Order: sequence, then structure tokens, then C-alpha cells
Amino acid sequence: MMFRLRALSAVSVGLTQWSRRYHSGAVRGSGQRRLMLVALAGVTGVSASAGLLWKRAYADAGSSVRHSGQPGEEETDFMKGTVSDSESEKSVETSSGDEEGEGKKKKPRSGFRDRKVMEYENRIRAYSTPDKIFRYFATLKVIGEHGDAEVYMTPQDFIRSITPNEKQPENLGLDQFVVKRYDGKALLKTADAVLLSNSFSPPSSSSEMDSLQTEKIAQEREKFADEDSIFFSLGECGLISFSDYIFLTTVLSTPQRNFEIAFKMFDLNGDGEVDLEEFEQVQSIIRSQTSMGMRHRDRSTTGNTLKTAGCSSALTTYFFGEDLKGKLTIGSFLEFQRKLQHDVLKLEFDRNDPMDGRITERQFGGMLLAYSGVQSRKLKQMQKGLKKMFKDAQGITFEEVENFFTFLKNVNDVDTALSFYHMAGASIDKVTMKQVARTVAKVELSDHVCDVVFALFDCDGNGELSNKEFIAIMKQRLMRGLEKPKDMGFTRLVRAMVKCAQDTAWDFATPKT
Repeated sequence: MMFRLRALSAVSVGLTQWSRRYHSGAVRGSGQRRLMLVALAGVTGVSASAGLLWKRAYADAGSSVRHSGQPGEEETDFMKGTVSDSESEKSVETSSGDEEGEGKKKKPRSGFRDRKVMEYENRIRAYSTPDKIFRYFATLKVIGEHGDAEVYMTPQDFIRSITPNEKQPENLGLDQFVVKRYDGKALLKTADAVLLSNSFSPPSSSSEMDSLQTEKIAQEREKFADEDSIFFSLGECGLISFSDYIFLTTVLSTPQRNFEIAFKMFDLNGDGEVDLEEFEQVQSIIRSQTSMGMRHRDRSTTGNTLKTAGCSSALTTYFFGEDLKGKLTIGSFLEFQRKLQHDVLKLEFDRNDPMDGRITERQFGGMLLAYSGVQSRKLKQMQKGLKKMFKDAQGITFEEVENFFTFLKNVNDVDTALSFYHMAGASIDKVTMKQVARTVAKVELSDHVCDVVFALFDCDGNGELSNKEFIAIMKQRLMRGLEKPKDMGFTRLVRAMVKCAQDTAWDFATPKT
């Protein structure tokens, strides 16, 4: 491969030098010959660039994990003979890090294999299509009454699909699911129907089966989502279909202001309400501006196709009523967005296993830095600094976390306010941050939360906030990484090369005066 790349580079350089000598010393040839030379040089450049990109992708793929269709096979393919069985069974260190705490066992550190798996999964989150992301992180396949099967995410799967460094459970990867039946006949553990609970035993009578069946479904509904959760509105047991997945990521990655403008644009009569047809247009426009929407293509082979309204029938019923003839106001939809953000934040908080309703300062720092893109070594240093500084602190409650993230929802206004302070020569200290939070977001930040934030972003230790880095990381945290383009730049490179070749060809074809 290296020989080919060097040969292509040498040919490209040789053609360039020959072209220069020809056009400087020889008589100006015809336009057709010049165009042929330019085309040849362009093809050579494209081939060399494609070879470099292919080599880079091949190198990345060589260090990644190949998830196979059968459990246990990936361990054979991945770093065979280098990872012990005990190391591969270690639990994964989450983005918030491992915690000791009083009465809480220290989580085992992630091994080499787990780190490589997480790197592979992070690349899936960053660059794969929504179809592949959904198929990789979804864990349930439900077989319906008529034998049709559909893949679903649980709320925990959804959080895992958008959170870096959250490892997928063992033996549940791409197109690997726990299969369940809801055909109204039986909930027995068979070869093609695996129950989530191992404590289920076959009933002795049909009446007992019916009662156990109802009880089992009710327990699973409670397990997947609380009744007051937005996820419970998505349908059976709070599970998330592919259309729901696209819809929820769109809602999470779109600022409130964008929805307000879109609703006003399609509210033709100006009454502040939209019907189902107008809502479909709003969703289509908003979705086309997100990274998920731009990358999605309906795939009938996998069954991952968007429904007409861009969300499930349960959600359209939730918004527009049983007959779908109701009206949706912008206030109602923004309340839905607020509730979704609250539920997602609560799930992220609960993943840290709070003790007495509190998480540690290091875990809170991990939540803030989860989507920062900071290198893992620097990230660990920042978290270790928090752990050392707040070793005997009281922890942080969910109310404090929610207030800070309400403050972040207005990050653009916060950026403007902090810039005013900076231009006026005033230092951005903890008192200033609390004042900005009261003025912009109408929330009160606790002194302890401000201490943790300044411990992370006070780079020189002078008690002042590093405004630029803080705002940049908080914007990424607010969007949860969903606003990033899902491609590796190859398309943009090809377009730039074509544009350059066109401009060069035009210069050659134009007679010089």
C-alpha cells in the first residue's frame, strides 16, 4: 500500500513539473490538450487522496472491534490471546468515573478490551447512520400478535446511544437483541423468546397464566418507564421505535427558538396552533437541519423507515387526540421538549447510582464533560482533581443539577452576558456567574455547584472563569453531541477537489493576454 501511495505521489509531482515545462517553453497548444492534462492531474490527485483516506480508515478499523453475529465470537477475533478472561469481564468505567463513597463499592476499572470497545462505539455514535446506531444500541425485539417483529430501544438504551464511553452490554451489539413475545398466548422461556427476568416459572393453569401474564407486562412497563415519564407516552412499556428515536434526537438537538420560528412559519392563520399536516411540515424542516436527519435514508431491508408524521402513532395521538383532528400549540410542544430534557437528565443522574439522592462532585464533572471532546488523559486529570479537592464534600442533588442545566439552556444569552462583563473589564467570578444565572435563566445556582464548575474551568487558579473554554464545552454538552456532522469529510474533500479542477481547467482554457 505504501508503495502505491508513493508511486501515485511521484506520478503526480512528475506530471506537474512536466506540465510547467511544457507550458513555459513550448508553443501554446490547443485547449483540448490542456484540458486533457488537467483531467489527468485531477484523476491522479483523487486517486492519491482516496488511497490516503482508505489507509487511514483501514488503520482505524484494524484497532477497532468487529462485532459478530454470534456471542463469544468477537472475543476470538479481537486481540486473541492478549486479554485474559477476568479482564474482559470487568465492568465498564462510565463517563463519570469510578467512585468509592461511603458504603459504596468501588467500581472495577475498565480493561484494555473494554476501552477499545468503547472507542469503537464512540465512532459509531459519531459517524454512523441513524439506522446503524439504532440497530447497534437497541436491545429488544418484540414479536407481535401476528408474528411481525419490531426492534425497540428502552430509555436506558436511548441514553446509552447518545452518551460517549457508555459500553453496550455484552452479547448485545449490532443486530443482536433480547427477543420477547407479546402474542397473548404465552410468556415462556423458549429458544426464540428470551424473557428479561430469569425468575419466571411456567404457570400450572390457564387462569394462572393469564394473571401472571398481566402482572409480568405491568412489571415490565414499570421497569422501562415511570407513568409520569415522557417515555411512557411513546407506547407499550415505554419502548422507543426507530421513528421515535429520530424524533427524540431531533427534539433534543434543536434549540427552543428554532421550534418557535418553525411553528410561526407554518401557522397560516396566526392562531398559535398547528394541525397534524402542518406539524409534519415543521418536523420535516427541523429534521432536515439536524445531523441525524441529514444522514438518514429509509432502509426497508432493516425495517427502519420513518413514519409519515416522523413519530409514532402514540405520540401523534398524544399531541392531536384519538381522531388526530386536534391542534397543537407551541406552548404545549415546548412543554413536551422541557419534560423530555428533564427525563433524559434524570436518567443520566440515576446512572451514577446516587447515594441518598446525591452524586459526587466527580460524577457531576463527568456529566458536564461527557460531550466535551476533551482527550481522555486530560479528562481523567480534571476528574481526579475534582475528587481530590472535594474528597469529603456533601455531594450534589438532582435539583442542583437541574438548575445548572436550566442555566445552560440559555447558553447563548449567557455567552453574551459574560462577554459584556469581560469587555467591561470585570472579572468573571462566582458572584458574577450566580448573577448571570438569576438574570438570564431565572434560577439560583448553589455555592457548591459554582465551586465545582470553577474547579473545572479555572485554568490558572486565580478564581476567575475561563470564559471561552467554558462556553464552548457547555454548548456541546447542551446539544449532547447531536449537532455534529456524521461524516468523515471525504465528501467535502471530493467537492473541493472538483471545484479546484474546474477552476484550473478554466484558467488553462482561457487565452492569456
